[in-house]
Amino acid sequence: MASWRRGTTLGTLASVTRAVIACDRCPRLRAYCRLVAREKKREFRAEEYWGRPVPGFGDRRARLLIVGLAPAAHGANRTGRMFTGDSSGDWLYEALHRFGFASRPSAVSRNDGLRLTDCYVSAAARCAPPGNKPTRAELERCRPYLEAELRLLTRIEVVIVLGRIAHDAWLKAAGWWGRLPPRRRPQFAHGATAQLPDGITLVSSYHPSRQNTNTRKLTREMWHDVFRKARRLLTT
Repeated sequence: MASWRRGTTLGTLASVTRAVIACDRCPRLRAYCRLVAREKKREFRAEEYWGRPVPGFGDRRARLLIVGLAPAAHGANRTGRMFTGDSSGDWLYEALHRFGFASRPSAVSRNDGLRLTDCYVSAAARCAPPGNKPTRAELERCRPYLEAELRLLTRIEVVIVLGRIAHDAWLKAAGWWGRLPPRRRPQFAHGATAQLPDGITLVSSYHPSRQNTNTRKLTREMWHDVFRKARRLLTT
């Protein structure tokens, strides 16, 4: 998989970042991101939107990997950094800061000085999808980027997946979807923990979307428990 598109070699995280930003493999998603960037949300009218695919972000020596669904239309598609500038990011970076993985509890722009320690943030899809629903084909076209990150992030011990789509995307990118029979694959459930044969621990969580947090399907206590578990796993 190292060389898969126009001679591009995804041999470093920097090369993955460049390839993600330049990607045009999903016309529907690219058109939608450009439309959102052109029309903008009223409160962000004065800002210049990123409007391109969004690369992963964090510490190249990370032991903790966070896998989300996709950039938000007026979040990462606006700011150009994963989980930055929206309510889901507010939840994520507050928890990462609380448990010692982030230098600050909020993320507002890619130039806000936020630094991650021992943590890397990625996603199943790199473009904001209409209705937050990438198609199966779009997820498959995006998977080589996550596969490359998994190959290059050699110290990962714990993976937190945010939602079922991210859960399945990680299992496929890591190869476990194909190597494990369906009955032995880790099942998605909030707070579920699974030990994979390579020693990586998979921790599942509901996504901190407003749909989940406003309805209290996901509470702050439930959310913190996930990151408390990850911190404990990394210190044992």
